[in-house]
Amino acid sequence: MPEGPSIILMKENLQQFVGHKVTDISGNAKFDKEVFSGQMLREIRTFGKQTYLVFEKAAIRIHLLMFGSYDINEQTKPDKSLRLALFFSGGSMYFYTCSVKFVELESLSAIDWEADVMSSLWSSEKAEKKLKSNPKMMVCDALMDQNIFSGVGNIIKNEVLFRIGVQPESMIGNLPAKKRKELIAEARNYSFEFLEWKREFTLKKHWLVHTKSICPICGQKLIKKKTGIGKRRSFYCENDQKLY
Repeated sequence: MPEGPSIILMKENLQQFVGHKVTDISGNAKFDKEVFSGQMLREIRTFGKQTYLVFEKAAIRIHLLMFGSYDINEQTKPDKSLRLALFFSGGSMYFYTCSVKFVELESLSAIDWEADVMSSLWSSEKAEKKLKSNPKMMVCDALMDQNIFSGVGNIIKNEVLFRIGVQPESMIGNLPAKKRKELIAEARNYSFEFLEWKREFTLKKHWLVHTKSICPICGQKLIKKKTGIGKRRSFYCENDQKLY
């Protein structure tokens, strides 16, 4: 599943269509697509792993899920995978194997934009308040909770926890205040570093523990385990990461 930084890159690639009107629309997404014919794409907004194509009268929410993808100006996958195609006078965009939903403009104001770790509106204070209200939550689940850290995915989770020296099954309520603040700060810091490495096509070269087998600090074998409510893969070092 693409994480927040990859969605930011998608937004940048689609930005060329902002200010242009839809000349045609197709795909197997189940909503009245004709509503968007002739409408101008006013802006593209992202919230974590979600992308909102905001038009004059309504919006379209794109979530790439686990295996979604997109193309610009050329359809490279079969129609059965094509959820949405938008055509403009200067080009086209295609979305495959993903969630595509019609969104009323009014509902955009209900989104907690301050929860997006990559947004200029990000609120570390609000994130800390949410963490404090969930003392029995594992840190691995907290980082993956899109209501707290929108945009954080499994890669960011594993790398952040290694950076701050905390095991994934630690309980939020057991974290010292300093570690809780480190968790919040690194979730945002690493997300922006992820973005830069993604632009440079060097992301995997910077992974310290994600999909790795040996700890880069002590040389001990890393633990690979499905953790938390979501049972997502965690890679961590029992020696250099503490269980709280």
